[in-house]
Amino acid sequence: MSPTVDDLRNEIRQAVGRYERVESTAFTKEALAAICDAVDYDIGTNGLPSKPQMRAGILWKIGALEDDDPERAERPLRKAELESVASALRDE
Repeated sequence: MSPTVDDLRNEIRQAVGRYERVESTAFTKEALAAICDAVDYDIGTNGLPSKPQMRAGILWKIGALEDDDPERAERPLRKAELESVASALRDE
């Protein structure tokens, strides 16, 4: 049986030192920032960028997007994208 979206999110959270969530929720800005750090996407030091910017950066760093254009990551990560992120974090 393949993991659910919630399972994948929690696996990713744990891989970057965040806590598991019982309820189904998308990543917070802080969790996205931790994932950015884990995949070596530089978010700078002047506050956190937008969620779409961080999602695009994560997907770009793992090879799922050609660039880090936030317009290509306006919505929460889909299951296939979560699987790719989880796989990239497992490989590190």
